[in-house]
Amino acid sequence: MLITEILARNARMYGHDTALIERDPAKGLRRHLSWRAFDRQANQIARALIDHGITAGDRVIHLMTNGLDWLPVYFGILRTGALAVPLNFRFVAATLQNCIATTRAEALFFGEEFTGRIAAIKPVIDQWVKNYIFTGPPDQSPAFAQSLDAFVATAPADPPRFEPALTDAAALYFTSGTTGEPKAALLTHRNLEFACVVENQHHRQTRKDNFLCIPPLYHTGAKMHWFGNFIVGAKAVILKGIEPRWILEIISQEQITIVWLLVPWALDILFAIESGDVKLKEFKLDQWRLMHIGAQPVPPSLVREWKKIFPAHQYDTNYGLTECTGPGCVHLGMDNEHKIGAIGLPGFDWETRIVDSALTPVPAGTPGELMVKGPGVMKAYYGNPAATEEVLKDGWLLTGDIARQDKDGFIWLVDRKKDVIITGGENIYPVEIEAFLQSHPQIQDAAVIGLPSLRLGEIATAVIQVKPGQTLTKEDVETFCRKLARYKRPRKIIFDTIPRNPTGKIEKPKLRQKYAGAAESFQLER
Repeated sequence: MLITEILARNARMYGHDTALIERDPAKGLRRHLSWRAFDRQANQIARALIDHGITAGDRVIHLMTNGLDWLPVYFGILRTGALAVPLNFRFVAATLQNCIATTRAEALFFGEEFTGRIAAIKPVIDQWVKNYIFTGPPDQSPAFAQSLDAFVATAPADPPRFEPALTDAAALYFTSGTTGEPKAALLTHRNLEFACVVENQHHRQTRKDNFLCIPPLYHTGAKMHWFGNFIVGAKAVILKGIEPRWILEIISQEQITIVWLLVPWALDILFAIESGDVKLKEFKLDQWRLMHIGAQPVPPSLVREWKKIFPAHQYDTNYGLTECTGPGCVHLGMDNEHKIGAIGLPGFDWETRIVDSALTPVPAGTPGELMVKGPGVMKAYYGNPAATEEVLKDGWLLTGDIARQDKDGFIWLVDRKKDVIITGGENIYPVEIEAFLQSHPQIQDAAVIGLPSLRLGEIATAVIQVKPGQTLTKEDVETFCRKLARYKRPRKIIFDTIPRNPTGKIEKPKLRQKYAGAAESFQLER
């Protein structure tokens, strides 16, 4: 079933029930949307787009921060048969221009935060974009755009007659760009439908569940986790803000049952509880049944600390990529806490292989590149056949991640293929060292990168973010690292904040660029 039809079904069956709630604690705002209103808004947006010349196969840019309008705009685009193109709200103007040039988009929805960036590139993108729709306050709409209210003012609320096929292209999702320039993964309606099924199979949502959505909706992870509630007509809360107190307050006030967190937010919550900044007795949290994490490697120490505070919580780790329609191609499973540290087993209707450079499966326990196959694999990188050919092999997707499989079949992520550090002929996998460093009680976050060395080729460098109010010296870290095999010990220690993108991934290219000239200047190599 098309996800647009799932929305229509929810409107028919649960029309007056709440579908979405937006909470903005900083402004003290709460808004909500019923399934019927959600469906009507999507229809109006679709009909308005069609009236403005958008047809099946066209591309429509979606550049908005999280809010109550985000999903109706997305579903409205899909109902025209056009391709929805959600973009990272942190993209600078030049990157936005490149994405629009790649897609040759005919229409662009954008929020008030992006007016300056769009105005700066408008002379170039005008050759493709013919419709600019402003989703912010109507009185702040720039002269070159229509407000969303004006755009849909005369549009009927009944659905358009056109209905895409499951095999048709549905959306373009740009990769995060943490290992290179963002590429546009082409997803079909079948991919999106499958993501609903996978999430519900893994986390067993019912109509009684309430999902808290905090990460940006442009990312496949946040939206595809919401899909598990969406497919059964269960409500969700969109939270604007990531302060630990806000998260716990909303969970308490809205009676949230499922929360998907990123590693930094989970760490912040633990620290706020540990420091006494928040007191759990102030909140009603007994209905909260599942906390799960994805988008980046999860330190086992984090989960152990979490379970001490929330022993009744179910826990899951989710692994996925934009190219496989987000999370779930591998997942730990809520019944497998004895394997915390692993990313888990093949997800529902997914297959996995771990292979060498010749794509030959490697023995259990041997690191190799993880491949996945299933109904969530993208169709292609849009407009990039060379990049597509590199990663798609007879229906299998090469993930670019190095993994190993244990005797019980559980998959353990070793590292990103492009992040492996080769020092003195030895392979060092930063994820392992980062997890070790994050187990130190005074370390808030850690990243390990390779920096050039005349003698060894590369050296492992640890960038360490110390917990607020704590002190830590280079000598302290070196002493702690003596528990590691000698060749795995970081040869440089740098104290700094860890840059992460909106989905929690460490932005290692930024760190490499920042410290590119520092490899030989901090201390003598040991």
